[in-house]
Amino acid sequence: MDTTEASTLPSRGAPASGGSSDAPLDVLVIGAGQAGLSMAWHLARRGVRYLVVDAAPDIGHSWQVRWDSLRLFTSARYDGLPGEDFPGNPDSYPGKDQVAAYLAGYAHRHAFPILTDTRVTRLVPSAGGLAAHTTQGVVYARRVVVATGAFHVPFLPAVAGSFSVPAMHSSQYRRPADLPPGPVLVVGGANSGLQIAEDLVISRQVVLASGTNPPAVPQRPLGRDLFWWLTRFGFMDKGPDSRLAKRMRARGDLVVGTSRKNLREGGVDFRPRLVRASGRTATFADGAEVDVDAVVWATGFRPDYSWIDAAAVTDESGMPRHVGGRSLAVPGLWFLGLPWQRTRGSALLGFVQRDAAHLDADMFGRVPTGGAVSG
Repeated sequence: MDTTEASTLPSRGAPASGGSSDAPLDVLVIGAGQAGLSMAWHLARRGVRYLVVDAAPDIGHSWQVRWDSLRLFTSARYDGLPGEDFPGNPDSYPGKDQVAAYLAGYAHRHAFPILTDTRVTRLVPSAGGLAAHTTQGVVYARRVVVATGAFHVPFLPAVAGSFSVPAMHSSQYRRPADLPPGPVLVVGGANSGLQIAEDLVISRQVVLASGTNPPAVPQRPLGRDLFWWLTRFGFMDKGPDSRLAKRMRARGDLVVGTSRKNLREGGVDFRPRLVRASGRTATFADGAEVDVDAVVWATGFRPDYSWIDAAAVTDESGMPRHVGGRSLAVPGLWFLGLPWQRTRGSALLGFVQRDAAHLDADMFGRVPTGGAVSG
């Protein structure tokens, strides 16, 4: 959308403070998930003119459309947003609908100015800030926080040949009944793949193919939530350049709470990497073949920041070039909710608020308190 053709976005769901509606916003937040709502809480307390926009039709939509049996691997004790605890038993593990309802209720209780059904199609530097071209017009802001996370585009690995049976990415999977009867191949052995295999094996044969096996840990070692231990011993405060962080990132994200041993005993047939697809036949790295009637690709996502129209915004992996969330390429641009943005918890529901506090401090030149990052 060219600026000469775009109209200025009307101030429906007006910004949080006074001032001319024609003046640029102090802050535009793109994304109304847990990261964007955490940012909005700090901006509301500061009293600046801000607006949150989100492409989804409802707050919590990205959680509503996850598979039915999904549960967080962090207990409710560690799932709250700024100023509020997550409701219910703090030692429970909320399901995806509980998370969606909490986010929607949080936004409503705090009356944040949010426009849903508003997708940003282009973000470009402009005089005194940035211009966000959206499906409802253009928003001008002195500062922009991209709070969309980094899991945007479903990733499908290159495999020789193709399947003739129904196949879907994990982002499309909802429940076993949506798949045809018969054996299912799940591709991917991280958290999503193992949880979906656990969901499916109750009612059918499941084959799980994975080229790697990320390290797995129990959800409640010695009777305590895993994140109680990680927090108590300072692991959640380790920065991305720490030796621990580098080891963890090299080995892959932890599998939390889902036991491969239990899945194997429950009937899941574990296989090495998928190398070829032919009709309904899957061939694995060891040369073995299995016929299946459906495929679920639990192979993760890739970032997509192609809508940010500025040079050198991302690195060779497609992730933003930043320090602590501040863009190294575009003045006035920040990111929030990225994996390992500042710590292990940067992309987790209840921990992203710490990064939001630091972004608020960074944007407005205040020295933050608490939430220090260690090496």
